[in-house]
Amino acid sequence: MLSRSAERLYWLARYLERTENIARLVSVHMNLLMDLPMGVEMGWKQLILINASEQEFYERNNVANERNIAKFLLADPTYQGSLFSSLTAARENIRTSRELLPDEAWEQVNEMYLFAKNNLDNVMNRRSRVLFLNEILKGCQRFTGLLSGYMSHNHPYRFIRLGRNIERADMTSRILDLASLLLSESRSEELRQYETILWMNILKALNALLMYRQQMHSRVKGDDVLNFLLLDTNLPRSVGCCIAAMSECINNLPNHNDLPLTIVELESYVQAIDTRQTTQAQLRSILDGLQNKLGGLHGQIAENWFLRDLAE
Repeated sequence: MLSRSAERLYWLARYLERTENIARLVSVHMNLLMDLPMGVEMGWKQLILINASEQEFYERNNVANERNIAKFLLADPTYQGSLFSSLTAARENIRTSRELLPDEAWEQVNEMYLFAKNNLDNVMNRRSRVLFLNEILKGCQRFTGLLSGYMSHNHPYRFIRLGRNIERADMTSRILDLASLLLSESRSEELRQYETILWMNILKALNALLMYRQQMHSRVKGDDVLNFLLLDTNLPRSVGCCIAAMSECINNLPNHNDLPLTIVELESYVQAIDTRQTTQAQLRSILDGLQNKLGGLHGQIAENWFLRDLAE
């Protein structure tokens, strides 16, 4: 397959995964804030910190309140990381790759895009926002299931899986950045009192609460959550599982050169993390390092497959 086709499929998957992640993150965060009392140092600003978009937000807004942040993350067409921008980019990538995908895949993404475009104003109202986010989440999940069930699991599908899992691992690491607040020695007594709810929120943001309870058979504890979301190789949204999926894809794609070695190094880096002996500063450093390594892996993927035409 041509490198430009592989690149479009890779970015299609990344943008749709980003769309789902943003929708899930905002949805879960809304529910969390309703469970916490006033005064707990956990607000809407955390969402722009997770996405490393604080500077871009304040270039467009003066106040970091619910309305402005929801509009920025969900509906701002000038912010490249917003839900609508991600969905728009996904639609353009699939529009130019329709010959490689089932017709239903294009129809699903196009319908989701049109729904979002026609309902952007609804993100301002909390009740309407819930319905909007639920519809987007269902659409993303339908798309993933559709490809899994309808599409041949060949090279085009592997590039889709590769893009999905590198984006998923990156978002999981960013969500775990919230844990640095929970580990901070300077956190308030009120925050310490609600730690369990906050750890549960992190699991819910990754749709992992039920799987955590099935595996751990105990109450939600910070160290266990960190280990589960970093190291578990069976949970689809854990970093360890994403790395294993990327490794499988890369090893089954042609002309992979040094990429398998990079994946092994990334896996070793993650497996060496000992969350039970980790301070707040150390955790932030570890997660920053993980995000940098994922960025480096993306750079290698682009250089290896996307900058020139490859014959199958």
